[in-house]
Amino acid sequence: MLNMDFRLRVHINTFDEQWQPSPAAGVWRKRLAREEAERGHATSIVKYDAGASFATHPHPLGEEILVLSGVFSDETGDYPAGSYLRNPQGFSHAPFSLQGCELLVKLHQFQTTDTEQVRVDTHNTPWLPGYGDLKVMPLHQHNTESTALVFWPAGAKFQPHRHFGGEEIYVISGVFMDEFGQYPAGSWLRSPHLSQHNPYVEQDTIIWVKTGHL
Repeated sequence: MLNMDFRLRVHINTFDEQWQPSPAAGVWRKRLAREEAERGHATSIVKYDAGASFATHPHPLGEEILVLSGVFSDETGDYPAGSYLRNPQGFSHAPFSLQGCELLVKLHQFQTTDTEQVRVDTHNTPWLPGYGDLKVMPLHQHNTESTALVFWPAGAKFQPHRHFGGEEIYVISGVFMDEFGQYPAGSWLRSPHLSQHNPYVEQDTIIWVKTGHL
């Protein structure tokens, strides 16, 4: 069990964590949250060395991926940095990376009614107006759960607010800030149900954010 008490606030700078081997040669992980050794709820940063691959396997309760660098591939296609993928329960694949890649991966966390397979190229998807000067790129919505990219221009501030169903953030670029600290690129944050904060930035910043799922 690692960071499985969803009542607690968690912050990890993933760049400070050490790579650990996975069951597949040339595939490495930084564990952020994990229920059991090789099954159940898991959130990780995953690295494929060039040419590394995984044998065909299913994903009970789904798999969610944000490609952070390189090109991730499987039987359905090649997905460069900026790709957002959702593979629902019942989907099987044999992933690999010819040139190597790094991913944010979430396993076994879909609602049982969420059966949509999603493929989004975030580099070729338009931003939509958000709160104030913020821009939003919706990635997925199911019941109370919502996932998006959010662009914060330098100097942007958000009003104090509570997170119904919690909030999870991965900082893609820039530095995300609130009254509790500063979170540079590579930071992963998870805030519990009904937690509150007052976020802002001092430089252009992009975050991946998921709400309503805790």
